[in-house]
Amino acid sequence: MASFSASQRYLSTRGGSYGLSFEEVVLKGLASDNGLFIPEEIPSLPLDWQRDWLKLSFEELAFRIFSLYISPAEIQPAALKDIIQKSYSTFRVPEIAPTVTLDNERKLYLLELFHGPTLAFKDVALQFLGNLLEFFLIRKNESKVGKARDHLTVITATSGDTGSAAIYGLRGKKDVSLFVMFPDAKISPIQEAQMTTVPDVNVHCLNIDGTFDDCQDYVKLLFADEQMNTNYHLTTPNSVNFARILAQITYYFASFFSLIRSASFDPSKDIIRFVTPTGNFGDILAGYFAKRMGLPIQKLVIATNENDILHRFWQTGSYEKHPVHGKEVQGGIEEDGAKAHPEGVKETLSPAMDILVSSNFERLLWFLAFEVQSKDALSLDGKRKAAGEKVKEWQNDLKIKGGFSVDQKILDAAKQDFASERVSDQEIISTIRNVYKWPGTPGDKGYILDPHSAIGISAALRSAKEAQGVHHVSLATAHPAKFGRAVEMALGEEEGFHFKDVLPPQFVGLEDLPRRVTHVKKSDGLDGVRRVIVEEVRKELEANGSAS
Repeated sequence: MASFSASQRYLSTRGGSYGLSFEEVVLKGLASDNGLFIPEEIPSLPLDWQRDWLKLSFEELAFRIFSLYISPAEIQPAALKDIIQKSYSTFRVPEIAPTVTLDNERKLYLLELFHGPTLAFKDVALQFLGNLLEFFLIRKNESKVGKARDHLTVITATSGDTGSAAIYGLRGKKDVSLFVMFPDAKISPIQEAQMTTVPDVNVHCLNIDGTFDDCQDYVKLLFADEQMNTNYHLTTPNSVNFARILAQITYYFASFFSLIRSASFDPSKDIIRFVTPTGNFGDILAGYFAKRMGLPIQKLVIATNENDILHRFWQTGSYEKHPVHGKEVQGGIEEDGAKAHPEGVKETLSPAMDILVSSNFERLLWFLAFEVQSKDALSLDGKRKAAGEKVKEWQNDLKIKGGFSVDQKILDAAKQDFASERVSDQEIISTIRNVYKWPGTPGDKGYILDPHSAIGISAALRSAKEAQGVHHVSLATAHPAKFGRAVEMALGEEEGFHFKDVLPPQFVGLEDLPRRVTHVKKSDGLDGVRRVIVEEVRKELEANGSAS
């Protein structure tokens, strides 16, 4: 791979794969050793990037960033530009992800990421991933007919937004079958309707008895099944697919430049923090990549709900499904009222973040181990292997013992780039209500936050007290109409508020449309999921004349 730089070659976080191309990584999704793919190194920004990139559009920024991770030997520049343009042509605003001022005095801004087709931040990545998979398949299937054609089986678990975003990115794509697993009665009605009312025959929704973590476990077990991988060419659009992380890096840069162009921020003297509501750690990991590339972010603030495994790690150095270390994790803090929850995943007003184990945290662990734990290794390859072995050890402890603890040096390194906050349901409601009443916010009436974005604002306000004078950009991850229960609880009694005014046109009547969904009982488990996939793929291939 002589024409590939180190940032364009990929390895597994658990040490089982090295030297993979971007195409291999995207099509595989998850490594064969159950590790996650990362570039061999994070690229540095080119000289004069601030000057040269300042006035670029979102699409142009994406091209510059993606080119650092994708060799032109894999995707020629003109083709990559076409994929990017096609991906973001579906967004409702030309800025794709605008940054708006929420409170000028507090230096508080919102990065609006809900202007895509499903009104959630995941559209930014999944519109790109859908077109990327289509590009690779068209290239692979050129001159192939019938059963000789490559067919992808795309499998995902969703806590709400990934499913609909994946569907709208892949619906109707040739040679692709998409299977979306979601936990029964644990996502919002609008989210469920967005997924299950799509009529395209290549889209299959599976309603699973259990939690999001159960759905995610099924995905991992299917990828560990060698026969399923061989026969059905599995990949995933979940944030474990590195293309998702790559696409999300762009909006951190776009927001930075937007603030400079608006004269709100002077990078020569001002300091900036990004605050990211996160459950699976993918969105904020993209910020970490941006920071490591050279974007001058002072801190990335992790904002969690009461399912707070990430917050507890940053408080104690212990990453545990159930809190057992340190008084800091036992009673929450007085300001948020959130407590640790030994029973497992708690259902909250922010269901997309109701996750027990954050998959993408493994990627950060690899970089921490590489920089801190493997310093004694004599060679670069030795350091990489040592980091992979350490990550494998931690993940085995998580699986067998329910958690692990890291050395103080690892925790200190994590705290250099990140801070964390935990936000309760009560504070979500009060934040939505308070921000709605703030004067001077964007829009004709008060600004309405969805519950996940409210978690970000709550955390940003706390961070601003600790870091006075610092600019805070909080990520607004979804349109408030997707989470009517929380919005109604917060604003139902406010004068002049009517939830129907919040609804975008595409949501009106959505819940009344016919549904296409298969229920998988808990007793059927993985075998039940596997049977549905095998049968539905067989039907699709037969209908397309591609069955073997």
